[in-house]
Amino acid sequence: MPKLSKIYTRGGDKGETSLTGGKRVPKDDLRVAAYGTVDEANAFIGVARLHCEGVPDKMLARIQHDMFDLGADLSTPGDDFTPSEMTLRITAEQVTRLEEEIDAMNADLSPLTNFTLPGGTPPGAHLHVARTVVRRAERAAITASREMPINPEAIKYLNRLSDHLFVLSRHVNKKGSGDVLWVPGANR
Repeated sequence: MPKLSKIYTRGGDKGETSLTGGKRVPKDDLRVAAYGTVDEANAFIGVARLHCEGVPDKMLARIQHDMFDLGADLSTPGDDFTPSEMTLRITAEQVTRLEEEIDAMNADLSPLTNFTLPGGTPPGAHLHVARTVVRRAERAAITASREMPINPEAIKYLNRLSDHLFVLSRHVNKKGSGDVLWVPGANR
């Protein structure tokens, strides 16, 4: 684990930052944009957790740890995506865990009859915000993957996580009964 005795380093004062391994890149590098957006999504998940308790909070706590792993994965250049003691990589097992949780939560929900508006309850609304930021992180990772090797499991994780946060929002929205359904053309 890194020891952070001093928070500022002045190393980024000229618009560059270090990737895992020490390579210096511009702060607007595609890889940096991807893991920066993951960090932003993680912060929104932290806000959502303030409104959740029990199983949803425990799931989100685990996901926040996964998000730090994901940021480390995205900040590590190279095309060897095998995790090791020294290299954090998102794995298929982490993606599968999200899928299993989605299936378990979705089993208790009534089927959707239309798109939902972001909102419902305070935790549901915060989860929707986190979901949209995760989608942006996914787009940033896909953009980066066109220019450099990005772990395919990291992209899958982001895709599943946005689905997970959507289903979890429905779950905390009184198991879907608190969802606000879109009414197409309602204000014509």
